[in-house]
Amino acid sequence: MPQYLIVILGAAVRPDGRASAALLRRIEGGRRLAQTHPDALVFCSGGVGRYGPSEASIMAERLTADGVAAERLVLDEQSLDTLQTVVAAAREIGQRNLAGAIVCTDSYHTPRTRLIFSALGVASIDGCVKAGPRQMGWPAWWRMRLREVPAIPYDWILALTKRRGLRNQIGSTR
Repeated sequence: MPQYLIVILGAAVRPDGRASAALLRRIEGGRRLAQTHPDALVFCSGGVGRYGPSEASIMAERLTADGVAAERLVLDEQSLDTLQTVVAAAREIGQRNLAGAIVCTDSYHTPRTRLIFSALGVASIDGCVKAGPRQMGWPAWWRMRLREVPAIPYDWILALTKRRGLRNQIGSTR
């Protein structure tokens, strides 16, 4: 079976330094995927946003507390948005000659993330982190869904127009 990289995308950290609900959902999704794919590495992504610590460090702390071996974790504490995360993960996938990514992010965010991977020539699989009105509440769900409307074509076009440079940056020969 081909080896994939579990890619957990970051989400906000609260002012008190705790994980937001979105970050907790993604961490739990990553933990579940790490159990399902015991040989896969887990890419924890997210730098320091408005509040610290880094999203990646919170992921790593919680995952190791839940029994995921620290040696399986790859921390990306530089990426601050979806495009940066995908480029960093694609670089890791290329360097390790992996088959692709298992995308671990909220379900409303998954299509955009997978489109960027596709634009870079990297295969991806949906890691299925449910984030609907039941998990988030209707107002937050609508806000996030509406945010994705302009973000999907924006990131897709950005990834396509910069594809050659980004693919050179990730070292992909795909």
